[in-house]
Amino acid sequence: MFTIGKYKFEKPLLLAPMEDVTNMAFRMLCKEFGADIVYTEFINSEGVKRKDKRTLNKGLISEKERPVGIQLYGNNLGSMVESAKIIEEFQPDIIDINAGCWVRKVANRGAGAGLLKDPPYLQKLVGDVVKAVGLPVTVKTRIGWDAESIHIVEIAKRLEDVGVKALTVHCRTRAQGHSGEPQWDWINKVKESVKIPVILNGGVLTPQDALNAFNQTGADGVMIARGAIGNPWIFKQARELIETGGIKTKVTPEFRIQTILKHLKMEIEARGNEFATIPFRKFYSGYLKGLRGNAKVRQTLMRFKEYKPIEETLLSYLDELKKYDAED
Repeated sequence: MFTIGKYKFEKPLLLAPMEDVTNMAFRMLCKEFGADIVYTEFINSEGVKRKDKRTLNKGLISEKERPVGIQLYGNNLGSMVESAKIIEEFQPDIIDINAGCWVRKVANRGAGAGLLKDPPYLQKLVGDVVKAVGLPVTVKTRIGWDAESIHIVEIAKRLEDVGVKALTVHCRTRAQGHSGEPQWDWINKVKESVKIPVILNGGVLTPQDALNAFNQTGADGVMIARGAIGNPWIFKQARELIETGGIKTKVTPEFRIQTILKHLKMEIEARGNEFATIPFRKFYSGYLKGLRGNAKVRQTLMRFKEYKPIEETLLSYLDELKKYDAED
């Protein structure tokens, strides 16, 4: 049984924090499809400390999302502690610390996966945050900086010692980024060394991957990142597979297009028309992947800034797809 704060789950499926992806609308959509715990985009502790409005807006949450975690990143101990106290006022269920982001602008400045270079400092930083807030604190990290410095077992022990309530391990090194096969076998080694819940992340792109992750590693939870982009129903299908051994939810062209429109409406409601439709363009490729003639439709959709022509284009495209199916 996975326990975090007042919540208990059996084999939970979690939505990973992703920059420019896991805003409130996307989190709520994934929640509707069965994500057990969702996380905000990762939030810059320095921006929180400065009370930057755009940064703080990333931490806005809805009651419908619970349980929801807010993730912070940074490498300055004082800023992380102060920002955690500020974020606590947003009343999330979890405060998560990013010790896994691999991109250069973050990691090379000592934040994210950069913290893996100095395990004692990471332990001190996390421990001080734990002491400063009353919420459960979790950490998301990688197995190491590179193949020559995989210290995840040591780090897990250090984090458990300072009161971390759960640990998410992306089973690649910082040097790998998103490339190469994730090394899931490290989950077993970490679980043998600590008593806190250990969540697997990395390489979970399909419902079958989620089932395999539980079965092969004994992970307490599975966190899904890129596998949910353009595919938020992965949580529903994975849960069906885990609990019944089969997938009941059929992803038809109509199902895909209705999900696109629902997602876009949620984005518009949260952000306004143009502020939603332009950033939303990044989702079309994933949602329409594999559908006949989708490239031309995506090119058309890129021109629009209003909901109505987007809806009309997609519904017209759906009619074409139905026509093709009837002819076949």
